[in-house]
Amino acid sequence: MPSRPGPTLSRIPTGRWPNAAARRLRSWRDGWSKNGLKPSVALVSTARRAQETWALVAPDLGKVTRRDVGEIYEAPAERILAAIHGVEPSVETLLIIGHNPGMEDLASLLMADDGGRAGARLREKFPTAALAVLSLPVEDWTEVAPAGATLVHFVTPKSLTRP
Repeated sequence: MPSRPGPTLSRIPTGRWPNAAARRLRSWRDGWSKNGLKPSVALVSTARRAQETWALVAPDLGKVTRRDVGEIYEAPAERILAAIHGVEPSVETLLIIGHNPGMEDLASLLMADDGGRAGARLREKFPTAALAVLSLPVEDWTEVAPAGATLVHFVTPKSLTRP
C-alpha cells in the first residue's frame, strides 16, 4: 500500500495572543515547508482559539476545505481518531487543529515505533503551536489504527531559530 502523507496533527495554542499566534505560524510554516504539506481538508475544533489558529494559517494553505468539528474539542485520542475515520478516502492529506492532551495522545497512539529523536521530543512535551506530521500506509482513513503511522516530523516553536 502506498504511504499517505497525513494526518497532520497540531495542538491548539493556549498562550498569549498575539505572541502565541506568531509562534504558531512560524512553527507551522516550518513544518509545511520541510514536508511539502498541502492538506486538502482541515478538521478544526469549534473552540475560539482553534478558529483563530485556522484564520491565521489558512491563507498559507491555499484551497483547503475547513470542517468545524465540535467532537474534537478537548477530546481524548479515541474520539479524534473517530473523526479521522469519518474523512472520505479521496482526501490525501488531513490537517487537524485540536487540543491537548488529546492531540499528543493521538500522535503517540498512532506511532508504530518510538519515532526516534522526534518521537522522544514529542513524548517529552507537545507544546502550544507544535506540529506533528505522521505518514500512514493506508488507502482509506477508516484504516487508520494504533501503531500504524510513522512520525515524519515534529516541530515546536522552540525548535525554530529566532528571526
